[in-house]
Amino acid sequence: MIRRLSLLALALALLCRVPAIGEEAEALRVSYLGPAGTYTEEAAQYWFQTDATLIPRDTVGDALEDLLEGRAERAVIPQENTLGGAVVNYVDALIAAEAAYVVGEVVLPISQTLMGVPGATLADIQTVCSHAQGLTQSAAWRAEHLPNAGTEEMPSTAAAASHVAERQDKTIAAVAAPGAAALYGLEVLAENVQITDTNKTRFYVLSRAPAAGEGLTRAVLMATCGADRIDDVIIALHDAGLEMVCLHDRPEGSRLGSYHYVIEVENGAGISDAQLEAVQSMEDVRFAGCFDAVEK
Repeated sequence: MIRRLSLLALALALLCRVPAIGEEAEALRVSYLGPAGTYTEEAAQYWFQTDATLIPRDTVGDALEDLLEGRAERAVIPQENTLGGAVVNYVDALIAAEAAYVVGEVVLPISQTLMGVPGATLADIQTVCSHAQGLTQSAAWRAEHLPNAGTEEMPSTAAAASHVAERQDKTIAAVAAPGAAALYGLEVLAENVQITDTNKTRFYVLSRAPAAGEGLTRAVLMATCGADRIDDVIIALHDAGLEMVCLHDRPEGSRLGSYHYVIEVENGAGISDAQLEAVQSMEDVRFAGCFDAVEK
C-alpha cells in the first residue's frame, strides 16, 4: 500500500527538496557510481550544476549506502539504457533501498568511444574492456571492426579507461565516455562505437525524503505481486490518468511467478495525491517518489 507522508516525513521533504536546475541552493554531498569520468558523474553534474560536492564510489551499492547512512544527501545511479535495457543489478539495488526516494531523473545521450594508450592502433587491440552496458552497446561495432578481440567486464566505463591507462598495454582498449580519454591520458581510436545516435541512459537522483512541491510530473511506484496481478496495477494507474513511462520486473525470490516491479508513470499536468491514492487500496504497492525529468 502506498505510504502517505507523515508530518515528520513532510518536514524532512521540505528540508531535503531537490532544487530545479539553476535554482540557488546549499552545496549537497552527492555519491555516484565512479570513478571520475563516468556517465553517472556527467548526469550528476548536469542535475546539480555547481551546487554539490560529488563523491565517486566504486559501486552503486556503495553510493546508496552513503545516502542511507547519512554520508551523502543524494545519490545518482543509472537505471536503463536504450540499447542495453535495464541495468538489472542497479534496479535490484533500488528495490532493496526502501528508505530511498527518487527525486529527479536525468536522461543523457550516450556516445561511446574506443580509447587506448598513446601509439596504439586498432590493429593492436586484442582485448576491449568496459562496463557490461558499454560492451553491449558496442557489440555490433566490435563484431565488424575488432572481430577477434576478446572482452573484459569492468565496474564502470571510467574504471575501464583507468585500467587501460594503468596497464600501458597497446593490446588493451576501453569503451568509455569521450571525456575519459583526456582524463586518463589515452588516445581516441574510434568515436561513436555505440552503433546508433539515439543511444540514451536514464539516471535516477535519490534522496532519503520525497521531493516536496506541487506539479511534479513523474512518479515511481514499487509493486510486489504475482505476474497474474500486475495488470490490475496497470489498469488502476491508467484509470487514474497516469501514463506508463517504463516497467521493470525482477524476481521476488520466494516463489516462481512472483516479481518486484518498478513502475515509472507520468502526467504532464502534474501528478496529484488523488491520482496516487487511486492505487492506495492495492496490497504490496509502495510510493517511491515524485519528480521531474530533464534531458541533456
